[in-house]
Amino acid sequence: MRIVKNGDVHVSAPIGTPKAKVEAFIDKHRDWIANARKSSSERYKRRAEFFSRLPLQTREQVDKALQRLKDLVEPLVERHAKEMGVKPRYIYYKTMLSRWGICNVKDETICFSTYVLLLPEWCVEHVVVHELCHLLEPSHNTRFHALMDHYFPRWKEANKATRNILYGIGQEG
Repeated sequence: MRIVKNGDVHVSAPIGTPKAKVEAFIDKHRDWIANARKSSSERYKRRAEFFSRLPLQTREQVDKALQRLKDLVEPLVERHAKEMGVKPRYIYYKTMLSRWGICNVKDETICFSTYVLLLPEWCVEHVVVHELCHLLEPSHNTRFHALMDHYFPRWKEANKATRNILYGIGQEG
């Protein structure tokens, strides 16, 4: 049983499970459902508040944010790419809520979310190194984690800090 983004409850059961048994399971877990819905709602509210801190309503705001982002990210990409022996063919930026960055391994492009501007610089650096590591290892396997350990030893700490900042648990840096 899980709560999805809109607050609906999704229950998975083996084929052939009697409807009454599923309903009894749901009824037995009503308190859990209420708490999970409340927690989920609060988490999405905090996310919305976090992302709203970067004004992107006007063309001028978007252009200003894009320039700040380039000024922040591109030197980090240049420095780490050289150290790692990789070179993305193209770097671009999008207003993404679900990811901080995306690496397309096939065409060797990297996209960064405009919202990385809301993170401390060391967390932005983590995102940059993460995406560059994908040019060496496409998946999040043991080799990828070893690359992260080598090129950005504080990556686990940065990942945790980013989640904490995103969900309003606290500012770390």
